[in-house]
Amino acid sequence: MNPQLFQLICFYAFGFVTVAAALSVITLKNTVHAVLALVLTFFSAACLWMLIEAEFLALALIVVYVGAVMVLFLFVVMMLDIDQEKLREGFVKFLPVGLIVAAAMLAEMLGLIGVRAIHAQVMGANPAAVAGLSNTAWLGQALYTKYLLPFEIAALILTVGVVAAVALTLRHRGDTRYESASQQVKVNPRDRVRLVKMAAERPVDESPAPPQEPKS
Repeated sequence: MNPQLFQLICFYAFGFVTVAAALSVITLKNTVHAVLALVLTFFSAACLWMLIEAEFLALALIVVYVGAVMVLFLFVVMMLDIDQEKLREGFVKFLPVGLIVAAAMLAEMLGLIGVRAIHAQVMGANPAAVAGLSNTAWLGQALYTKYLLPFEIAALILTVGVVAAVALTLRHRGDTRYESASQQVKVNPRDRVRLVKMAAERPVDESPAPPQEPKS
């Protein structure tokens, strides 16, 4: 079989599975099944990334989203007691409005794609192939050499976001006992433990005396 034809068949197959799984996410009534469909969506999208030789993005999508985020979502959904009836109460009522909004967004996206296609320029050769490196190796070299400063700034912004999220959700309770490591280190053993010397004493025999026989 022609390699290009086989790649085209794989592209359409992966694309069909991706679109079908994405539609299943919003149409399935069972929340757990919807999360599993979302996992299939990410995995199929990673296969599409592999077809265009973007190995790093494909592996990052599988490891980060499928391997971590989706597993967390699945556990959270399975642990929560979600009332399915309340979630489906206003579905039919707001369906026309949702379809209108979705159609408007689709028209805007198609318009943007058409404008970009008109002004599109022919891209050059793949820089990774020109350098004789794999996509992951070339991306790593470019990220840690040419784009090191933006990468560090992005890491700093993410770190600040994590710290801010922890600070906003932290709640101090009065009935909770906390241990201070600094106070534990400053403790002097002589102030906490005292050795007392006591004289040894023989234990008193408290067993009852044997009964005496009456004298005749």
